[in-house]
Amino acid sequence: MPKRPIHVVPHDKKWAVKQEGSERLLWVTDTKKEAMEIGRQRAKESQTELVTHGQDGRIQDKDSYGRDPCPPKDRRP
Repeated sequence: MPKRPIHVVPHDKKWAVKQEGSERLLWVTDTKKEAMEIGRQRAKESQTELVTHGQDGRIQDKDSYGRDPCPPKDRRP
């Protein structure tokens, strides 16, 4: 069974870290930067993907911290 990704999402006027498929928030912070640090750490520990959302809720970025059988070929600037 694949591991569920970790998401950094806007929550009220703060930022939250949650696991995909769960309504329960793992962490709530005042800044997106703090949420990203916590989310990245959790994704590395779980060897899964970190999905970052913008203030509008749309996905902005994805980072894989697991063993990716099909790594991306594109390069970020």
